[in-house]
Amino acid sequence: MSWRSSCFPRRLQPNKSIWRALSTTRLHPPNIASALALRPSDDRENVTIQVSGTVRTIRKQKQRAFLQLGDGSTVHNLQAVLDPGHTQGLSTGAFVKIQGLWRLAPPGKEQNHELHAQHVTVIGAADPERIKKYPIQKKFQTAEFLRSIPHLRLRLPIHALLARLRSESEFLLAQYFRNRGFLRVQSPVITSSDCEGAGQVFSLNAGAPVSKDCGGRLFEEPFFFPQPKYLTVSSQLHLEAYMQEHPKVWTFSPTFRAERSDTPRHVSEFWMLEVEMRTQSLQAITDLVEDIIKSLVQGLQQGSFLEELITMKLSSNKLQTEEFVENDEALTDDGLSNRWATLNEGPWPRITYEEALCLLQERFTSGKSRFFHEPTWESGLQLEHEKCIAAVVGDGRPVFVTDYPRMSKPFYMLPSAPEHSGSATVSNTAACFDLLFPDVCEVVGGSLREHRLDKLETSMAYLGTGANGNPWRQTAGPNEVSAATKGGESLDWYIDLRRFGSVPHGGFGLGFDRLLCYLTGMHNIKDVIPWPRFYGRCDG
Repeated sequence: MSWRSSCFPRRLQPNKSIWRALSTTRLHPPNIASALALRPSDDRENVTIQVSGTVRTIRKQKQRAFLQLGDGSTVHNLQAVLDPGHTQGLSTGAFVKIQGLWRLAPPGKEQNHELHAQHVTVIGAADPERIKKYPIQKKFQTAEFLRSIPHLRLRLPIHALLARLRSESEFLLAQYFRNRGFLRVQSPVITSSDCEGAGQVFSLNAGAPVSKDCGGRLFEEPFFFPQPKYLTVSSQLHLEAYMQEHPKVWTFSPTFRAERSDTPRHVSEFWMLEVEMRTQSLQAITDLVEDIIKSLVQGLQQGSFLEELITMKLSSNKLQTEEFVENDEALTDDGLSNRWATLNEGPWPRITYEEALCLLQERFTSGKSRFFHEPTWESGLQLEHEKCIAAVVGDGRPVFVTDYPRMSKPFYMLPSAPEHSGSATVSNTAACFDLLFPDVCEVVGGSLREHRLDKLETSMAYLGTGANGNPWRQTAGPNEVSAATKGGESLDWYIDLRRFGSVPHGGFGLGFDRLLCYLTGMHNIKDVIPWPRFYGRCDG
């Protein structure tokens, strides 16, 4: 018999003939999820199993004790029935190994079977007095408090579930790309440039001049790097270098933004899935994004993740439900199930920025929607506008918004085709897109890249002093490319990718943590990241 250690399937029903064929009645399921999936036939009722895990709770009575055992493989605990003699040295937090009979539970119990212990071994003891001071008690505790102890909240069933969901998602994504001929590459975390052009980067200070006393003499230690360096905000520029040799590449890595904002949608460190591929079609890129996410959801549906998420949402324990979204519908069985089901429905809507703006302005002037910021071409789409588009156009599905104004986008984006730009000559929009999800809004952003050397040079000169404040500035003529610098560091290496031959291409970046927020129904991105780093906080 095979076991799945990541999560137990919904319909794991071992065949009766398998049970009869077993030569022994002693089983060693690899985890509690597998043990809970056991359904012995009537003639093999007294099967002996052995499991290990952490004591979640223990309730002692005169004749017997009831112990809840967990190991992170499922949000459900295994109930064990112990004789009083087996409870010595047991307390919440202890790690134990229990061997006993796997029997049908009395009617009305939450689980069908329970473990009647015959042998109990304490592998890792827990001091009962210290456990009384354990910060996470069985009472209401806010998500904000739990974020202050990330090293301990990982022990909660919901965070154990999130860890398994992240792991399975990464596996499914890697499998998807491998099966379609994409090459996985590694990009640097320390970089010389700000790919997004927003200037919200973390600068590295290692090796700043320090006076040292060496035998009475003072000298200054040189900088580690001769020019300023930064933590990466995107791997795109480096993926473009790989793409010149490999037609389809992808990476999955941490990225960093020094945004001084503490909203439910922002953190300083998060994970991005980024793709670069040879193509001349923006439609091909958006189709790929849609297929990736649909494939991921379909893969996750093969496991028990959705059922476990619903179990946690409907739990009466506020310790778990505090972290979920505040929308009552999303806290119901149907709310989250519909989210997953809707993602698999027919092609997702696509709308241009101009069309979206007309929709927003019509709703604003007619009073159908109230906005704090009036939608205009120059001001861009605010969060309230994105939510309206996702709700009205998407009707529960994600929405692609394409062809944003060039002045609001980085220099490397290819101009839109004339039919999309609203101009027959010079395009004032970029061949780009954002994918907006209900509630969480932007999850994916991508574009076609400017692959022509002369056009890229012109774009750097044109947008370098644009109103959006991009930090790339041209101090001389457009042909003096090495003058395009940020913080003294030249982008000449990026120009080399065009100078020595290039090919039409494009790509995108997918915010992995925001996608998990949507799939899990979590209200705050800080609660799907194991060790969240955000403005003013970096615990652990």
